[in-house]
Amino acid sequence: MTAAPSIDELQAQERRLVLTRFTYDDAWRLGSLLVELARERRAPVAIDITRGGQQLFHAALPGSTPDNDAWIHRKRRVVERYGCSSYLVGARFRAKGTTFEDSSRLDPDTYAAHGGAFPLAVEGAGAIGAVVVSGLPQVEDHALVVEALERFIAA
Repeated sequence: MTAAPSIDELQAQERRLVLTRFTYDDAWRLGSLLVELARERRAPVAIDITRGGQQLFHAALPGSTPDNDAWIHRKRRVVERYGCSSYLVGARFRAKGTTFEDSSRLDPDTYAAHGGAFPLAVEGAGAIGAVVVSGLPQVEDHALVVEALERFIAA
C-alpha cells in the first residue's frame, strides 16, 4: 500500500510536474505509458486524458467497470474547477477537519475530490487538461498518475 502524501508533497508534485508542451501525440504516449504501468501491476483501472475539454485518450483495462468512467468524470471536474489534483483538493478539506462532500457545497454526483486526477500543466499556460486514473484506492490512483508523469517528463 502506498503511503498518503502530505499537502506539501502534493503541492511539490504539482510544481515539479509541468510540461513544456502537450500535443495529441503526447497524450497517446502518456496514455500508453499509463496502460503499460497498469498492465504490469494487473491494475483494474480506466485511464483518461483530456485537453481543453476534448478527450484525447481513454482506455479501460480488464477488471474496470463503467463506475470507473463515472469516477473519472467526477474527479476530472475537480481538477477543472480547482486547477490542482483531486487528491490535493480532498487533502485540503481533510486538513481543515472536514470533507469535500460536507463542505464544498458542490454536488457529489458531479464532483469527487478523490485521488487519481492530476492537472496537465504547461509552462506559460497553466492547467490545460487532466490525466485521470480510476480503479484503485485513491492514494494508489494518484501515485500511478504521478509516476507516469515523472517518467513521461524524464523521457
